[in-house]
Amino acid sequence: MKKSPHSLPEINCDLGEGISGEEFIFPLIDAASVACGGHFGSEESIRATLELAKKFQKKAGAHPSYPDQENFGRISLNINQTELKNSLEKQIHAFNKVADSLGISMDHIKFHGALYNDAAKDPILSDFLTDFIKSTWPGIPVLVPPHSFMEEYSLKKGLPYRLEIFGDRAYLDTYQLAPRSMQGSLLTEKAQVEKHLKSIFFENGIRSVDGTLLPIQADTLCFHGDNPGIQSFLPYLRKTYWT
Repeated sequence: MKKSPHSLPEINCDLGEGISGEEFIFPLIDAASVACGGHFGSEESIRATLELAKKFQKKAGAHPSYPDQENFGRISLNINQTELKNSLEKQIHAFNKVADSLGISMDHIKFHGALYNDAAKDPILSDFLTDFIKSTWPGIPVLVPPHSFMEEYSLKKGLPYRLEIFGDRAYLDTYQLAPRSMQGSLLTEKAQVEKHLKSIFFENGIRSVDGTLLPIQADTLCFHGDNPGIQSFLPYLRKTYWT
């Protein structure tokens, strides 16, 4: 049984992270979040990914993170707000510089890795980040996890946002992503991903690692570009559920 494509979230993918095969992924997605120097990226890598976005007529947004290429932005940093703000501004401006040269508008902002996860559960950080976006890019939607402080503060401040869930990650009962150190936290096999998606599509919820159904709504569904199984499961899923 297929779900009507009109009621499905769009597909987005984290790209521009040095993984080959982006020309294969782009036709299968609706939007890309492009690494712009914090966890990975340079002007050259941003341009290569945005040129593909333009070629395939897909939306693209900035994907900034903690300034930590050594750990790919996946470890929380003890960083003051001024330093973080300066880094995020530099990253997003790097994205916009290339996007403007290609005639591409920034579709959204999505924080990466540890910064994304920290902001979801830290009211001080989410308050800071939503203020930062609203003061500099007030019309640009931010991608936020449902039932997070980022959603709460975006709503409170009138900041446009899209609710995002991950199609290739396991969840805890708290609506937070299972830590990558947990076995099975990254779903790489087609059967795993499809089982996860069926709960979202047909039960309007996510099955947590403990089997609890977490009611959820989403505007956009993310797959990681560096998922080793993406070139296997994404074509099947796109054809089966979105067409």
